[in-house]
Amino acid sequence: MERNRIMSGFRLRDTVIALVVAVALGVMVALWLTNSHGAVAAQQGTTPATSSYVVNDSHFHLTNYIQEGISVQDFVKIMGNKVGRSTLFGIPLQQQWSYGNTGDFAPTYYLQTDAPLYYYSFTDASIAMAYRSLPPADQARLDPMITGFNPADMYAADHIRRVLTTFPGVFSGIGEFSIHKEFVSSKIAGETASLLNPALDRLLDFAGEAGLVAIIHNDVDMPFPKPGQDPYQVVQMRDLVKRHPNTTIIWAHAGLGRVVRPVKDQLAIMDRGLANPEFKNLYIDLSWDEVAKYVVASPEAVQATADLIKRYPDRFLFGTDEVAPSDQQKYLKVYDMYAPLFAALPPDVSRKFRMGNYERLFDAARQKVRAWEKAHVPRPAS
Repeated sequence: MERNRIMSGFRLRDTVIALVVAVALGVMVALWLTNSHGAVAAQQGTTPATSSYVVNDSHFHLTNYIQEGISVQDFVKIMGNKVGRSTLFGIPLQQQWSYGNTGDFAPTYYLQTDAPLYYYSFTDASIAMAYRSLPPADQARLDPMITGFNPADMYAADHIRRVLTTFPGVFSGIGEFSIHKEFVSSKIAGETASLLNPALDRLLDFAGEAGLVAIIHNDVDMPFPKPGQDPYQVVQMRDLVKRHPNTTIIWAHAGLGRVVRPVKDQLAIMDRGLANPEFKNLYIDLSWDEVAKYVVASPEAVQATADLIKRYPDRFLFGTDEVAPSDQQKYLKVYDMYAPLFAALPPDVSRKFRMGNYERLFDAARQKVRAWEKAHVPRPAS
């Protein structure tokens, strides 16, 4: 009798242990599947299946001109259930605090001081480490970009290569980086960047080789041009794109800015360029509140822009160009400004503009860059 009671106790103990082990294994498998899915999504590029997402952001700065901003964890929270995916980059320029210029006032923006800007390469390591601090599911929503290079330096391409080999599995592109930018280009210490500089050709050649998307800020014209002045930067930008047919180039803001207004017949110029098969690698992001003011200035402007997007529905991407927003309302301010344009587009075209074109370009970039890294990044010795 006593022996039977003891044996029953052993059997009960064994049953409980088996149940605990089974539950633990089930939890471990579930976690593994979740993390595996996130890791695969981060590598292959898939937008998480949440029906409430309304947009992907092709143009986002995590930090400002003194390399301060919000944490990447806070940014993912701000994206919330509205923004499915976003690029992730800092700003490649640091505003100098010159005591002789502003005294105790510490400028945080390039318009607050006459002191120069200089290239700040540490931004790439900072972005990479921030990205790596996230769980795989959150990484899958972001596409980090390399920006910490001087496009007037022949070694810029080497910097980009070095960043890829130091942080494999992280970056999808380069930019936003500026060539001609109102009030900025003239403040940068050292040689002025140019669309004619072979250093730019060298880095775009490498971007094409590695599969990196390139986001370039280049104003369509000079600030305050004289009447009849030739917008030579349009011609130079056209020739640059033509020289690099294997590089995916996104023209930030369609070349517009705070005071750089659309040039005469700008939509017609863009129409001709997008229609030309020699420029099939050219895409345009419509971002920044300073650009939205031109697009939504009148019903006629909205309709003309919508008509161009409808003719080339695969070539436009939406972006916010927000810098370290503190909450979702501020982050989506630019998205809300473009509401008349979204409403003027057919639903399928609107979705491509807001989400689909981003997914297509950056999914392809992830796969190409990961393949380049696999072929060129030395494997650790076993």
